[in-house]
Amino acid sequence: MSPRYRVSHTTEYRYSAPVNPSYGLLHLLPRDLPGQRCERSEVSISPTPELTRERRDFFGNRVISFVLSAPHTRLRVAAESCVVVEDATAAPPLGADAPWETAAEPHELPLDVLQFRLASPLIPAPGMAGAQLALSYARECVTPGMSVIEAVCALTHRIHADFRYAPGATTVATPLSAVFAGRAGVCQDFAHVGIACLRALGIPARYVSGYLETDPPPGRPKLTGVDGSHAWFAAHVPGAGWVGADPTNDQTVNARYVTTAIGRDYSDVPPMQGVLYSAGTTEALSVAVDVSAFPPAPAGAPADPRSPGGR
Repeated sequence: MSPRYRVSHTTEYRYSAPVNPSYGLLHLLPRDLPGQRCERSEVSISPTPELTRERRDFFGNRVISFVLSAPHTRLRVAAESCVVVEDATAAPPLGADAPWETAAEPHELPLDVLQFRLASPLIPAPGMAGAQLALSYARECVTPGMSVIEAVCALTHRIHADFRYAPGATTVATPLSAVFAGRAGVCQDFAHVGIACLRALGIPARYVSGYLETDPPPGRPKLTGVDGSHAWFAAHVPGAGWVGADPTNDQTVNARYVTTAIGRDYSDVPPMQGVLYSAGTTEALSVAVDVSAFPPAPAGAPADPRSPGGR
């Protein structure tokens, strides 16, 4: 039976002086994908915005934009969703045993896949310092004739072994070359390293933002990165589609992962971003995330009254 999750993500800002006005953009609502279905979702914003709008961006992600005109010293955004996820790891996808070199042949790839072979704002173009580092790093663990899945797993394992999970060691503006030099960072950095390595080899790779189930199965250790939004990468397997991998936890993506947004890198899909006008600064920022599994309702039964409402 496919697991069903209740996802809660609450962010609160407190400012040292009134903010007036502010404009926000949110990537907090899970999207429908093969193997994932968002049953219900809602976002509440306090103070109440004068304007709120949901749309789909270029990559098909659900995006909420809002405008707050009244002066305020506190902003609270709470998103809640109910998501069903299928476990795609039970059997290897068709084409998974094809050599990785075939994934680097662009002549038959559609444009929506080819775009993930190119440079992006946080992933340097071939010939630049970060790209050369990524290519050298990838060639040390991805050997000729490996399947795409084997290449992805080898790269994921090496990143996990070589890079230290260290919140605060990097920021969203830290360049890839600095991440390679420091060998430390957080999930978004490790996803960028994996994407850069795969693209340097010619394999399309994309950035995935989402969540991990908070509570591990009995007898299993708690995974890294579950106390906030999480990030991983996905590689394109010819004839099979996208296969996700999480270098932060050294594993392929399974039914414990909930996807909210897909992009070229983090800059396309930050959970929250915006512009505000104030003479003050952000005094405090708190983020609380919970992803908990709960059983599906029996056929014909009313929906769980605690499930988020709206869509």
